[in-house]
This record gives sequence, structure tokens and C-alpha cells, in this order.
Amino acid sequence: MSDQARIMLASAFLIVAAMNLVWLASVRMRNVGIVDVFWGIGFVLVALTGFVIGDGYVARRLLVLGLACAWGLRLGIHLGVRNIGKPEDFRYARMRELSKGNFAMETLVRVFAVQALAMWTVSLPLQFAQSSGTPGRMTWLDGLGAGLWLLGFAFESIGDAQLRRFKADPSNAGTVMDRGLWRYTRHPNYFGDAVVWWGFFVIALNSPDGWWAIASPLLMTFVLAKISGVPILEHHLMRSKPGYADYARRTSALFPLPPKRGADGAVERP
Repeated sequence: MSDQARIMLASAFLIVAAMNLVWLASVRMRNVGIVDVFWGIGFVLVALTGFVIGDGYVARRLLVLGLACAWGLRLGIHLGVRNIGKPEDFRYARMRELSKGNFAMETLVRVFAVQALAMWTVSLPLQFAQSSGTPGRMTWLDGLGAGLWLLGFAFESIGDAQLRRFKADPSNAGTVMDRGLWRYTRHPNYFGDAVVWWGFFVIALNSPDGWWAIASPLLMTFVLAKISGVPILEHHLMRSKPGYADYARRTSALFPLPPKRGADGAVERP
């Protein structure tokens, strides 16, 4: 069996086993939202698996492991701190409310199995990048990929920090966050997340078969922009946050752009 096949199979086994354990914990805690906390941690485990059993160029394996750990641990800690002691996320609470059967089994299929498949697919760049021993040196693809990762990581972490400070100020209660990075995109954290995985994909292109890993950033970008990221959150915010519709009209949904201007040339404000 090839090195790439071993990593892919080991990653699949690890993800399925871990997701089942998280599912059991969610049933006991009556909180499906813990799957979101595990999301980032799962990629750390995949990167560790590839690093341990992979035979790729060691410096590249270390680079991928370090970047994956930084991204995954930051995201997991951020979501864990944000969600601790809070009610179940509105998406899963709504699903629980509408369930007419065995909710635990429903979430096993609709949430945990789907996320397990998504995690394996999105982690493909981590798997490919750690399997090939050639080229046996760092290349411009490593530099470009790391640069894209850094850009995405900065958007994601800075955006989260800015929103956290905004929510912590009581004077901002009921208002819309439209400052800092949020002035240019309604979802700097989602934009950053997508760019991080384009960065990992570029690094994976060092592998002869690395182009297969393009499924990762394509899936991540599509899901964030069209399925479970922007659409679901925006539907909730449009109904719950006064002024959000005005903010959405003048601000790009995902890709950062200057705010739209009114007829008088001034930037529109709510």
C-alpha cells in the first residue's frame, strides 16, 4: 500500500471514530453544538496522523503540522470559550424542535456523518502534503501556500477578536458590528477560513497527485458561501438584528471590498 493510501485510510478511520465519540458525548450532554468545537481539533488529529505515518519531506510535514495545529487549536479554543455555558446553537436547537423521531440517530446521520465526510475531504491537502518525499526541498509553492494561510488566519482570528470585543461592550447591544474588518466583509472569519484551505492546497501541489486536493478549498468555499455558513447565519441575523439589512446592502458578503457608497458619494451608514 502506498504512503498516500495509508494516510488517507488512517485519516478516515480516525475521523469516523472521533466523530462517533463526539456524537455520544453530544447525546449525553444534550448539546449537538459540541461538534463545532471539535471541528478544528479534528484537523489537528489528521495532521498529526499524517506526520507520524507519512514519509514525505520532513520540513514540509513539519510546516503542515504547525499550520494545522495553529489553525485548529485556535478555532477549537475560540468556539469552546464562546459556547461554554451557552444554550445549544440555534441551528441545532431548531433541528431538535422540528424532530419527529429519534433525534440522536437523526443527528448521527444529518450532522456527524456529514461532518465526518466533509472533514476527510477538506483535510485532503494535509494528507497529500505529508505523503510525498519529492521534491525533497522547500519550494515556492510552500512559500505561497504559507502566505495564503497567514492571510486567511489573520482575517479569521482578527475578525473573531474584533467581534468579541464589540459584543463585550454593553453600549453596542442591539447594534450591528461594522467596524474593522467587518466594514469590508460581513464575514471576515468565513473568508479567512476559506483562504486558509486554499493555502494548504497550494502546499499540497508539491505532491505529484496533489491537484486532487482541490476538492478541499472548493468544498470549504462553497459550503461557507452557499450552504451552512453565510446563508444560515444571515437568515437568522436578518430576523434578529435591527439594521442588519442596511449593513448587508452596503457590505460585501464574503470577499472583502470597500463599502458601497450612496448617491452623494458618502459611504452608506445605517
